[in-house]
Amino acid sequence: MIGMRKIAASMLVFLVTGCKVGPNYKRPVLATPDQYRGVAPDLSNPPGTQPFAEMQWELVFQDEALRALIKEALANNYDMQIAASRILQAQAVVGITRANQLPSVSGSGGINYERNASIPNGPTLDNLGIQLNYIVDFWGKYRRATEAARAQLLSTTYARYVVQTTLISDVATAYFQLREFDYQLEFSQKDVAVDKDVLRINNIKYTGGDSAITDVYQADLLLQQAEAQVILSQESIAQSENQISILLGRNPGPINRGLALNDQPHLAVVPTGLPSALIERRPDVRQSEATLMAANANVGVARAAFFPQISLTGLFGAQSTALTSFLQGPATVWSLGGEVLQPLYAGGAIRSAYDLAWAQRNESELIYKQTVQNAFGDVANSLVGYNQARLYRMKIEEQTNTYQETARLANVRFNGGVTSFLEVLVTQQQYFTSQVALAQAWNTEMQNYVQLYQALGGGWQP
Repeated sequence: MIGMRKIAASMLVFLVTGCKVGPNYKRPVLATPDQYRGVAPDLSNPPGTQPFAEMQWELVFQDEALRALIKEALANNYDMQIAASRILQAQAVVGITRANQLPSVSGSGGINYERNASIPNGPTLDNLGIQLNYIVDFWGKYRRATEAARAQLLSTTYARYVVQTTLISDVATAYFQLREFDYQLEFSQKDVAVDKDVLRINNIKYTGGDSAITDVYQADLLLQQAEAQVILSQESIAQSENQISILLGRNPGPINRGLALNDQPHLAVVPTGLPSALIERRPDVRQSEATLMAANANVGVARAAFFPQISLTGLFGAQSTALTSFLQGPATVWSLGGEVLQPLYAGGAIRSAYDLAWAQRNESELIYKQTVQNAFGDVANSLVGYNQARLYRMKIEEQTNTYQETARLANVRFNGGVTSFLEVLVTQQQYFTSQVALAQAWNTEMQNYVQLYQALGGGWQP
């Protein structure tokens, strides 16, 4: 008798534990470059330096006004809130899916009063019972489904980090764009003041017969162009403020400013770290891999459908004409049962579902590899973009300084009566145009700086 109990217990443990059909997940082999294109090997990760992507965004962006905007966006942006809600949904799905691995227990109770012609005062029957139903996960169908649900939860979590890094990048990019427009507006307004004075002088000279009417027209045209630039700058400023407001979860409105565009602290040489670390740093890469893990587990779910389903049922209860006699004597009943259900023919649906799961799994692997490759491309493009934008800005800065000195000398020559005011007008206009180009160059450099930080996977902590 004791031996039979041991055998029964062993069989029960065997049924409960079972196996898991389908492939176990293994990360695909990836072609990882030794160095990023566009960076010297000795500059990718100098000794004693922290990789750029591992820096907190508060250290990367040191403008206090910009920091405040990013903090507000992370707290109130609707995309961030939606992403957080999706994580809660995925957590609930894990709980629902995991419940399939556990037995279900239900209770029932009732009172029946019987009366007919032969028995005028029939008995009142009270019944109470507990029923257990359990589908044995022998082939690992439900465990694979839970594995897939957990991987999907992980994917959803990384998706939120993708939203976070994108949001930080969007706010910083829009802020630097706004500061460029501020820069342009400032110089446009100065140019308007200068052009008004030029127009006044030329009108005086024309009235006195010292200049032609064409000088007046030319001065008036320059004034109109400068005033048009002011209008465009004001339009761009308002639209940029509206864009940032929406990112912050606000209605459109004004935005606080901090440091000037050319005063923004940033690294001249960015320590990129090793390319192999990008697979762990980029949240979109990890999101894609988690999706692959879920698809891989779903192959096991589809595979388990080929095998028989084993279910166990149990019942324990009692029936009595009085509550006091429950669970006593012959009124107590119990039963145990088992059932095996084997699919024999489903018109090819089971095989097709299995083939579909494999196709989806293979697609997910291709998407994962593509995401990794695109990540390396993003870093390479951002590196060359930042390095070249920095060199270009430095060259435009030299040009602007040259135009400034040329304009100063032209003004000295005019005051000394050596040259006409036309030379002053032309050199001042060249200086102004170069200043606008310098503002654009600064913005391009800072935008590439932001893009490089995002491309390397910065803005979140694992």
